[in-house]
This record gives sequence, structure tokens and C-alpha cells, in this order.
Amino acid sequence: MTTTHAYDVTVEWTGNLGSGTDGYRSFSRDHEVLADGKAAIAASSDPAFRGDPARWNPEELLVASVAQCHMLWYLHLCAVGGVVVTEYEDHAHGVMAMDESGGGGQITEVVLRPEVTVADASMVEKARALHGDVHAVCFIARSVNFPITHVPVLRVQEG
Repeated sequence: MTTTHAYDVTVEWTGNLGSGTDGYRSFSRDHEVLADGKAAIAASSDPAFRGDPARWNPEELLVASVAQCHMLWYLHLCAVGGVVVTEYEDHAHGVMAMDESGGGGQITEVVLRPEVTVADASMVEKARALHGDVHAVCFIARSVNFPITHVPVLRVQEG
């Protein structure tokens, strides 16, 4: 039997500047991403598409989702595999390529650059190898059609 999980969010446009969408430049791309019991995410489009640079855009949120899912599964695999992680930070990078008409595009790759600190030097090689196991179980990685690569940096906790 297959188990399913449902995820409900509301996306609410807050960018009507008074005349709705009567022209390409007459409205803001600002919106909020909402879910019951959670703080709103102030979002917009990418600044290249008339968005507010102070707000999250969908492309950043997609890259963040890939990085979060990788991290959470990686930490799980480390915990059950005897690798003690004491710090984890990822500087993820996504690339979107526009099609020739300029009217559309797609994410073409995400590169994860996790910086991981482990408790003991004996754990470094296993910690490095476990990154390669994440793609098979990460819900987000299994759901997208672009390559996700990882370039981990491993450190040993001092003292």
C-alpha cells in the first residue's frame, strides 16, 4: 500500500497597485506564500522580471527546497550510519536558462556545496560518501528533472 502525504499552501497576490493587471508595468509581482500555523513568506518574482529583490522568488525557493531536502536526508543517513555531524551549512547555487523566445525558461542545474563538520577524523570518508546516497531518497531530488550535484567540504570538529 502506498502512503501519501498532502501539502496545502496558499499563494496570495498582494501586488494590485490600483488598476490590477491593465498593463505589464502597472502591477507589482509581490505575493505571500501561506500555510496554516506558519509565518508568511514574503515573495515576489526575480528582480529580472520586475520583482522585489527584498523578497524571496520562486527560483530561490526551489533551490532552497533542493538544499533543505538534501540536508535533512543527509543528516538522517549520518545519524543511522554512525557519523556524528556537529555543523552543516550549504551554499547552494541554481541556474535558470531562458528559452530563445524569452518567454520561458527552466532550472537547468543545482549545485549543492555543503560544508559539514564531523566529530572525528575517522568519520570523514563515510561522511563524504553519504552525500552520494541522498539523491536516491530525497523527495525533492527525485521529483525534479534537472541534475543536482554536490561538492561537499568536510571538516573535523576542533578540540
